[in-house]
Amino acid sequence: MTPDVDDIPDARHRRLILIAMCTALVAVVASVSGLNVAQQQLATDLGATQSQLLWMINGYTIALAALLLPIGAIGDRWGRKHVLVGGLGLFLAANIFGSLAATITQLMASRIAAGVGAAMIMPVTLSVITSSFPDEDRDRAVGVWAGFAGAGGILGLVASSIVVDNFTWPWVFAAPITMGAIALLMTVTSVPNSREHNGGRFDVVGSVLSALAVGALVLGIHEGPEAGWAEPVTLGGLIGGAIAAVAFVMWELRQTHPLLNLKVFRNRTLSSGSINLLMVFAIMSGLFLVLVQFLQAALGYSALKASAGLVPMAALMMPLSSVAPILSRRVGLRTMFVTGISAIAVGMALMAGLASVSGGYWSIVPGLIVLAVGVGLTMTPGTAAITGSLPVEEQGVASALNDTVREIGAAVGTALIGSLLSAGYSSSISDVAATLPGEAGEVVKEGIGGAMVVSAQMGPQGAPILKAAREAFVDGWGFSMWIAAGVAVVAAISAAVLTPSRKVEFAARDAAEAARDAVARTGSDDLDLELAVESVDPAHLAVSAGD
Repeated sequence: MTPDVDDIPDARHRRLILIAMCTALVAVVASVSGLNVAQQQLATDLGATQSQLLWMINGYTIALAALLLPIGAIGDRWGRKHVLVGGLGLFLAANIFGSLAATITQLMASRIAAGVGAAMIMPVTLSVITSSFPDEDRDRAVGVWAGFAGAGGILGLVASSIVVDNFTWPWVFAAPITMGAIALLMTVTSVPNSREHNGGRFDVVGSVLSALAVGALVLGIHEGPEAGWAEPVTLGGLIGGAIAAVAFVMWELRQTHPLLNLKVFRNRTLSSGSINLLMVFAIMSGLFLVLVQFLQAALGYSALKASAGLVPMAALMMPLSSVAPILSRRVGLRTMFVTGISAIAVGMALMAGLASVSGGYWSIVPGLIVLAVGVGLTMTPGTAAITGSLPVEEQGVASALNDTVREIGAAVGTALIGSLLSAGYSSSISDVAATLPGEAGEVVKEGIGGAMVVSAQMGPQGAPILKAAREAFVDGWGFSMWIAAGVAVVAAISAAVLTPSRKVEFAARDAAEAARDAVARTGSDDLDLELAVESVDPAHLAVSAGD
């Protein structure tokens, strides 16, 4: 099972490939949050309800997350370039249609279609990189990809905020359309096609079950904070997703050619990388949500100024993501994971302890800087641990697994941290809310947005209510940050226990390289020899490495 590549790219060609893939990636990631800042305009211009606005945002994410694994496998089998070109074409068409939408229904349909296109793009961008770059350059290229993956959401928020402040909401689509068109042109002209030669049947049942499991779980997690965790749509998504996930596992374990070989999770490097990456994106996505709310609601920032407040984090994450592979090769994954996640925990604790309305933005800067360092050190090694644990011909599945872990982590983090913030705010403001007449107290208790409305209605007498609401929001912020810091501490301990030591990791790397050299030297397609390459697990080398 060796991959077929049209041409072996030289160094200049590889740079063009990397630029094309990162451009496509940023278009996809930026679109996740791009319309968030335009919700008020959409509600006014299209008459959208809050539920419709939520589906407009979540429809893209659910379609993206649900289809990652099946489409990653399709790219491996039938050609990564073909899937990428098709995805970029669909993504472009959907965004153009969205910019011309006259009703919220049309806009929602365009977002779901764009999510399908994004699912065809995102895993393939990484698998094209890992299958095009030689071993000595691959980790650095993955680091650049990971940096843009982490910073793309921030760049999307900033760009969309500038557009919304100066133009109308359809112009929010200008950036993804432009980047998508550039990426499509560069893909057609610069990206070689690669595919896996595999005579086995495509796992249709596994693909359907994985899409149902991931899509339903992400739906339930997204709906919980808004609709309520006991609502039918939330429970249906969570329970249905869990049932589909169990069915997926049972089906995959019985297949000769599964969509995802679940036995790879015996590899401690892959397992620890997946867990750590999930945790990083859970905290990062949850932080983005509550940080923007903190800057706007508690400090009174505009959407643009609040989005710009995230830029220092992106400015640190991107270069660190490129340097992280070099550090990882020197000190090992375990040290990188433990150091990075510990820094994340410290950053969250600093933001919990120092944030205040009186201190303003600068009260969170120390924590934000330390957190960005931790994310930058952890994100690329996590991605490399996943993609490096699967053979080249399965890089589409490896990339899709990486992206699925990211999306599930983002959904969990957004729901968890957002719910914790809401609970902390509600508890802190309850005494003030109890003194207000009629329904005003309940409105204030539901969220700081309601408190701002009540305060405005009461005129000068409402100033103390707004002040109390902002202080309560900071209390809720601190509560959510402390819990997140605790989760990060547990994750750091888990990384120390689960991740192979440097000695074991390097022994595994040497063994894998020796096995691959043997395959290349003999030119054999012997299955046993191929499996020797694929199944090298650091855990199995513990004794020989002296760990």
